[in-house]
Amino acid sequence: MATLTGFQQDRVGHFIEKDPYAVLDYSLDWTNWMPSGDTISAITITADTGITIDSTTNTDYIATAYISGGTAGTTYNVEYNITTTNGLKDSRNFRIKVVERQI
Repeated sequence: MATLTGFQQDRVGHFIEKDPYAVLDYSLDWTNWMPSGDTISAITITADTGITIDSTTNTDYIATAYISGGTAGTTYNVEYNITTTNGLKDSRNFRIKVVERQI
C-alpha cells in the first residue's frame, strides 16, 4: 500500500482536510509496494468536479498532485493511477474534506 502521512481514517477510508483557499501538494509513496528495480513511469491523477488538480509530478516512487479549490462542507474523491516501467498498474483513492480552518 502507498504510505500516507497526515491523513485520517474513518469508517469509509482515508481522508485529509483542506481549506478552500489552500493550494497544497498531496503525495502518495509507492516505495513499499514497488517491486525491486521497478519505478513509476506514468501517473494520472483525477478528482471529483469542484476541486482542481493544478499539476502533477512524480519521482521513481512518489506521485504528487497540487490541488486547489473546493467548497467548504464538501468531500471530494481523488484517484491516483500509476504505471511502472515494468508495466504494472496500481490505483489508490482518498478523500479531501474541505473545511474552513480556524485559528
